[in-house]
Amino acid sequence: MEMVIGMPLMFLLVLLLAQTALYFHAAHIAQAAASHALAVTRVENGSAAAGEDEAHYVLDQIGRGPLHHTQVAVRRGEDRAEVRVLGEVTSVVPFVRISVSARAAGPVEAFEGRGGQP
Repeated sequence: MEMVIGMPLMFLLVLLLAQTALYFHAAHIAQAAASHALAVTRVENGSAAAGEDEAHYVLDQIGRGPLHHTQVAVRRGEDRAEVRVLGEVTSVVPFVRISVSARAAGPVEAFEGRGGQP
């Protein structure tokens, strides 16, 4: 009788541990994609389109397994750039859907000539 109750609980505990590890791995992938996209977006001649391409490239390279259904939003203003990456974590526990998001923001780089003139 103890095995009938104990084994499914032990199995569920192992699945929850695996799901937690997948969540943290997917969150790290989303943050890496957002950081790389921000680096491309905020350079002097960068663009939101280039940042979005970079985010998708990083997600294609390292995010195929633990992170899917991703969405990337990149905004670049005159003085600030922001990248948001959203996605869904691969589920190993039945009926569990977990989403993850990452955000990276920073100032847009601008070259200043001698005397502080842009």
